[in-house]
Amino acid sequence: MKVLKYFLAALLLIISIRCQFEQLPVSENSITVDISNRGAPISTYIYGQFIEHLGRCIYGGIWAEMLEDRKFFYPVTPEYKPWGTKKDAYWKAGEFKILEASPWRILGSPDAIIMMAEDPFVGEHDPLIILTDKDKKNGIGQEGLMFIENKEYTGRIYLAASSPEITIRLQLTSGNQETFTIAEYMDIGNSYELYDFSFVSPLTMENASFEIVGSGMGSFRIGTLSLMPLDNVQGFNSEVLMFMKNLDAPIYRWPGGNFVSGYNWKDGIGDRDKRPPRKNPAWTGIEPNDVGIHEYMELCQLLETEPFICVNTGLGTVEEVAEQVEYCNGPVETPMGTWRTENGRRDPFNVHYWAVGNEMYGEWQLGHMPLASYVKKHNKVAEAMWKVDPDIQLVAVGQVGEWSEAMLTECADHMNLLSEHIYCQEEEDVIKHVRQIPESIQRVASYHRKYRDSIPNLAGKDIRIAMDEWNYWHGDYLYGELGCRYFMKDALGIAAGFHEYFRNSDLFFMANYAQTVNVIGAIKTTKKDVEFAATGLVLKLYRDHFGSIPVVVDGVPDTLDVSAALDSTGNQLMIAIMNPLDKNMDFSLEMMDGEIKEIVEAWEIANPDPMSYNAPGEDRMIDIKKIQVSNTEFVEVKPYSITMIKMDLH
Repeated sequence: MKVLKYFLAALLLIISIRCQFEQLPVSENSITVDISNRGAPISTYIYGQFIEHLGRCIYGGIWAEMLEDRKFFYPVTPEYKPWGTKKDAYWKAGEFKILEASPWRILGSPDAIIMMAEDPFVGEHDPLIILTDKDKKNGIGQEGLMFIENKEYTGRIYLAASSPEITIRLQLTSGNQETFTIAEYMDIGNSYELYDFSFVSPLTMENASFEIVGSGMGSFRIGTLSLMPLDNVQGFNSEVLMFMKNLDAPIYRWPGGNFVSGYNWKDGIGDRDKRPPRKNPAWTGIEPNDVGIHEYMELCQLLETEPFICVNTGLGTVEEVAEQVEYCNGPVETPMGTWRTENGRRDPFNVHYWAVGNEMYGEWQLGHMPLASYVKKHNKVAEAMWKVDPDIQLVAVGQVGEWSEAMLTECADHMNLLSEHIYCQEEEDVIKHVRQIPESIQRVASYHRKYRDSIPNLAGKDIRIAMDEWNYWHGDYLYGELGCRYFMKDALGIAAGFHEYFRNSDLFFMANYAQTVNVIGAIKTTKKDVEFAATGLVLKLYRDHFGSIPVVVDGVPDTLDVSAALDSTGNQLMIAIMNPLDKNMDFSLEMMDGEIKEIVEAWEIANPDPMSYNAPGEDRMIDIKKIQVSNTEFVEVKPYSITMIKMDLH
């Protein structure tokens, strides 16, 4: 009787389990992952980033300086009209604000300011403030600044005065015209002296003015000045830096971009306050040269990332480029190594990857020249760079078509990688919009496979692709010049782009998402807040979790984009599913030459509105969320979603 009781209990349990199993939904779509059919390992450099001296990427983004035109590139005049507007018709952007004149307003008498070109502190001139009435104050101020209550700030200012009787006061004026003195100086000499200051903001002010005013009789001069939050990290914005660390990119391309073709790297070397301000050669606004090679290398160290320097083959000379390599990589005994040591860095930076120019095929590029002339210049530059350091890796300028073909034909012995760039504009149809990125990547791959078959000079060589600029570029510039917003549909396209890189892992060695902060960037900032754009979260998800050994996936419905990869041990499988449809999609997952032990973790990025987006200071509409995936016999993914599943294998 007791045996019968146990038998019936076991039978009921089996029936119960079977009923539960039979109640599981069954998908009509079956996706097969072939563990044995493996591609070339995915290069870690496929997850690279790009930063350029443009808009609010570095200044007003990564760099913590709060003041515009701190070195007085523009003359301070009574005609106070600092800001203008511009449109970018080609990229269909509406009006955006640009700095066109001095942001410094005259305080007191409008005739009290003279721009002195004789022996300026830095640049072409600096302001002389005349004091003719001891009971009246004259000076300059800059408005539009943001201060947070109880937050500490720090700065410095170079001052000289004609008389020790003059008093100079630094002060804040709120939007409500409340004034707070933060520093006061007397007995100032007639030669420039440096004065450091710090203060705690007494309240939160969203449109405050930072002011320098003098009283007494005579005059005083301002050489330059700086203002940053005290929590800056070696000059970098601490909160932006935290987001960049979260982004966890393995390599950063710098300083351009179009900017580099008019950039003299020597302008960014030495005492930061003495570096000359310049007109940005390629874009709007000014280049204060506060961030040069040393600061860039410090940023790379803070981010634990690898540097990738682009050199000027536009207006730059062969000699300037060779000197730049020696400055970065030469021993201390070399002329440039000695200069580097004098500027605070004895050991070489040992920069391994170098881009030999940027987009020299384009008529918009400073120093653009015919293709026949450029291949000769490239070879001369490459030879000079390798003469300084034969171990560096050189990335040549490419553009699929005539330019890339000629570069590979004439310069194959003078490069290690060939650069390509892709940018896509907006399509209203979500699927068309998403497919632009992977189709562009596939187009580049197809060209390069043909080159390998048709160009004799490539025999025995493996010149792979560095897609060192790639992204969507569309919409209004809400975050400064080129500061467009990114939507859920852009995130879907970036995920699909990664899948295409993985499918062509034998060709693509590097890819650098363009760019990083504000400027067509993965991170957006305001004066107060920082946030990941939708595309930034995709970059983070794949860098954090996707595998390194791609495997073949078959049976994928045309509407989905699916990629799978093993980890380096071969014991874990990651599968990523991009759904560009407005409805749920489901599938069953079948394995060839392998068996799933268990589902470890799963994540998704999803929003039912393809035009949803994240904005600094607002609740996230799009985020990376952990989800539960209970089995692989029925996997359902949400509309407009990216899903990633990590599984242990037997």
